[in-house]
Amino acid sequence: MVDIIGHLGMGLIWLAIVSWLAYDGKTALGFVALGAPFSLLPDIDLWLSKAFQTVNHHGVVHTIVFVAAASIVIGAILAKWVVPRFDGDYLVPPAGSSYVYAIGAVFVGGLSHLFADMLSAPDIAPQVEPFWPFVETKIVTVDVFYYNDPVVNWGLFLSGLALAGVIWWQADDDDSAVAA
Repeated sequence: MVDIIGHLGMGLIWLAIVSWLAYDGKTALGFVALGAPFSLLPDIDLWLSKAFQTVNHHGVVHTIVFVAAASIVIGAILAKWVVPRFDGDYLVPPAGSSYVYAIGAVFVGGLSHLFADMLSAPDIAPQVEPFWPFVETKIVTVDVFYYNDPVVNWGLFLSGLALAGVIWWQADDDDSAVAA
């Protein structure tokens, strides 16, 4: 598990890459903006463990199954009440399904969290089992860096910001080309 700033950075990196592949201009920027907060989604278990002693960090909510289920529920809510507000001068949702757009943004953000934890989890927390309940093994964890390493955390965040900045710049160029 990386620190909060590292998770946000990893989320920005993943969202920027996926948005480049799937969308153009402001639609790509909206995808990154919509999904970034959900790069922290699996750590909801830290809050849940305060209310329910049976909830463990890096347990069920640190799985692809949870991220997918949460993405469907949260994405549907975002598609209904948040994505339509993007339509306008700032961020433009895709012409296709706003549900796929919102669910995809939440899903990519959540997956980025699992990936970051796989790179650093064994230091102070249990290893991640992202493929549970299908694979009940912890062999997918690769201890590449210490979770609280400021160089890694800030490096991820600044890299993510740089990629998001490139998308913003490209979106602005797309608007300039249309206006001309």
